[in-house]
Amino acid sequence: MVASVNDGNTFTAEVAVVGGGPAGLVSAIALAAAGVKTCLIAPAAVADNRTTMLISSSLIALETLGAWQACLPYAAPLRKMRIIDDTRRLLRAPEVCFAAAEIDLEAFGYNIENRHLIATLEARAGELHLTRIYATALAVLSDQTGVTIKHAGGQARVRLAIGADGRQSPCRAAAGIGMRQRAYPQAALTLNLGHARPHGDISTEFHTETGPFTLVPLPGSRSSLVCVIEPERAAELSIMDDLALAAEIERRAHSLLGKMSVESGRGVFPLAVETADAFARGRIALVGEAAHVVPPIGAQGLNLGLRDGAAIAEIVADALRESLDVGAPDVLARYDAARRADVTSRTIAIDLLNRSLLTDFFPAHGARGLSLYLVDRIGPLRRAVMREGVMPVASQPRLMRGEMV
Repeated sequence: MVASVNDGNTFTAEVAVVGGGPAGLVSAIALAAAGVKTCLIAPAAVADNRTTMLISSSLIALETLGAWQACLPYAAPLRKMRIIDDTRRLLRAPEVCFAAAEIDLEAFGYNIENRHLIATLEARAGELHLTRIYATALAVLSDQTGVTIKHAGGQARVRLAIGADGRQSPCRAAAGIGMRQRAYPQAALTLNLGHARPHGDISTEFHTETGPFTLVPLPGSRSSLVCVIEPERAAELSIMDDLALAAEIERRAHSLLGKMSVESGRGVFPLAVETADAFARGRIALVGEAAHVVPPIGAQGLNLGLRDGAAIAEIVADALRESLDVGAPDVLARYDAARRADVTSRTIAIDLLNRSLLTDFFPAHGARGLSLYLVDRIGPLRRAVMREGVMPVASQPRLMRGEMV
């Protein structure tokens, strides 16, 4: 339990991380591992049946933090990624298959259920000298010298708060940071399923007129599904009985994996792009969905959040080595600059891909097909695209290079 603070000059820790999802946990673990006095404020984790495809650079970060080996039994490798144009349009893209071995990787990444990832990160956090407060932040108050976070057990006073508290982030509101949003006429139906045929460690993405239909391997003869369709149709599918839904998914997958069985834990999520006007302000830095939201296309969302966490931990640790105030405007400006280009470029790429599927503009179909054809046929371009997808050159915090912050 953290004692109540009686004045603004008594600090509980240097940094508080508000939010206990993967991005918040990685932020807190990285800071604590670097010797930064840190507290993590979040309620106990709830069951989350969604999955995350952790790309190669994220795996390196988790391994560096000592968290990956415990995840491995619950994760499935993605050794190949296949894209199939399943539209009924006149101009269709060729089928493309990427292999991790082409860029000397064992796998592009690993797919893991969030419940296992969070449990492993929680266990790792427990091994470090990290103050853990199992409570929801009730109020976040920022002033010139620090941030006060009020919670059910009292309050914490820190020099910097890291908001990892999701799309409706109280930390972002406390910093007075707005969000720019663009909604899509789509929703994502997500679930896990079993199937009769082995997936062969291959992720398959069918491009349809309503968005991607993506099957990603899980351990055993299981896969996770992200089906992007019209919101009304997503709602209809979400209430089908298991047998009817399994048959519909098998039909949409062209029986690629044979007979399917649906597991419990369906989710329906409206699709939108959201980007914060600033990633840090007023002694508050934002990571994960508090800073940016992208559609579940191309496995970018959580991996962006993990790079956020690695970047802010690195910048804070460097500031302390330089005897700087970790919440000072110039320190936060470093973080905003470090993350802006990465988030912007990934958001634009996902938006263009998604819009190219939705549009009826004939030249756009041709451009998408030609792009995939060139990537398929030109070896250096193909390998460059694969490397950038899993180990982005422009944004590699030290953790993603296997170095402690």
